[in-house]
Amino acid sequence: MPIQSINPANGELLRSYTAQTREDLHRKIVLADTAFYCFADVPLPHRALYMRKLANLLDHEAGELAALITMEMGKPIVQSRAEIAKCASVCRYYADSAARILASETVDFSASDVQVRWEPLGVILAVMPWNFPFWQVFRFLAPALMAGNTGLLKHASNVPQCALAIEALVRRAGFPRGTFQTLLIESGQVESVLADERVVAVTVTGSETAGRAVAAQAGWLVKKSVLELGGSDPFIVMHSADLDLAVAAAVEARCINSGQSCIAGKRFLIADPIYDEFERRFVAGMEAKKIGDPMLETTEIGPLATAEQIDALEAQVKAAVESGARVVTGGERMVGKGFYYEPTVLVEVRRDSPIYRQELFGPVAMLFRVADIDEAIAVANDTPFGLGASVWTRNRIEQKRFAAALQVGAVFINAPVVSDARLPFGGVKRSGYGRELGSAGMREFLNAKTVVIQEPTAAERAAERIANRVATEPEVDEEEDTYTPSMAIRSRKKAPTERIHIPFLAEERDDRK
Repeated sequence: MPIQSINPANGELLRSYTAQTREDLHRKIVLADTAFYCFADVPLPHRALYMRKLANLLDHEAGELAALITMEMGKPIVQSRAEIAKCASVCRYYADSAARILASETVDFSASDVQVRWEPLGVILAVMPWNFPFWQVFRFLAPALMAGNTGLLKHASNVPQCALAIEALVRRAGFPRGTFQTLLIESGQVESVLADERVVAVTVTGSETAGRAVAAQAGWLVKKSVLELGGSDPFIVMHSADLDLAVAAAVEARCINSGQSCIAGKRFLIADPIYDEFERRFVAGMEAKKIGDPMLETTEIGPLATAEQIDALEAQVKAAVESGARVVTGGERMVGKGFYYEPTVLVEVRRDSPIYRQELFGPVAMLFRVADIDEAIAVANDTPFGLGASVWTRNRIEQKRFAAALQVGAVFINAPVVSDARLPFGGVKRSGYGRELGSAGMREFLNAKTVVIQEPTAAERAAERIANRVATEPEVDEEEDTYTPSMAIRSRKKAPTERIHIPFLAEERDDRK
């Protein structure tokens, strides 16, 4: 089956590719493995030069690359340019920070010299999604390559042009051949790639279904895996919040990337005293969003990425309404070409409704009224996911309690949840495990090698001194009672013997464990 690039704004085919064969994959894996054993020895400053060159290429070609993102998956062009800029920033962050992150750590351990060294693992397989087709890849690529690993990218099948463009950028930046390669394959071929003994680890960003399948195989093969899966993030607004800021952030959170972001707020939990006013303003904000051609500078919401995506969203909203939810605004697929869906607000969603615990990937929001902080925390945690949470309150006590009680990988207070090169990113529960970005993300695919050099005990040092003295003392001719001819002739009088105390080994403290 061909791998197709389709413009979601009009449904037209852009390009079609033939999936690579088993022989193609074998050659690429061998090349990646061969490249690793050379690339791991490239000095860190040289790898940093490559990475900075890559950042410069992203900056210089931002317009062209942003247009490619928008054509393949429908992101509004302004947001596509911001995505490319973010990729350049993560390249520079790791170019600047790798020496600090990879530095060996000294451990105080008895009388031993102990270090923890951070060393690359080898060939890493990255299975990446379409919603941020450059950023999702670069937040793996930058730390992995700076650490000395090599990468194989299996990108989402609807963004093959983005995938090939990333590989070309890496090569043009000067990275050695085979350091980073794109695999144009179907999902069913991932299993054979991961099964290859030269592939040592895998990272997956995507659906829970995809994560489960890859993680199960990786576990069976005893290979390291990192999963960043779905999210149904709570966006909590308490009565002390700045309502103007909270509403504006809430609308943006639900509409960023046309609602197709794992960390965007999806469940809006509003304190009872301000609920009605929040709903009125929020609905007005959703209705004011400009929908249209994603290539236009003024467009704020573009099409969903694929026909399958809009079909799934439409089915979720329909099921919610059938279960008792009420549509305040939107709720329909838009008429005409492309995969457009109206910005939608649902209220009165019941706990037994399927949508209550599902991830919504599109401009659809669910509003819930909560009586107090206890109910807010209970509803926020009543989900199988645990990626991020945005909380809006000026009450210091509430801030501390939310930070401690929410079961998520990140809590942002009085700010929307974002990903940033400096901050570890990931979730708990069925949102996955492991971390991307920051120091923690770089170390996910490193071997923490412990090196212990045992220092000699006092007894051993004393014995060594005696052995060294015996080895260096000149030989004596027993018959002539003189030194051998090779030595200078000295007095026959022997030097007095030095008295050395050697404690019994049983008296020595043994801390070597």
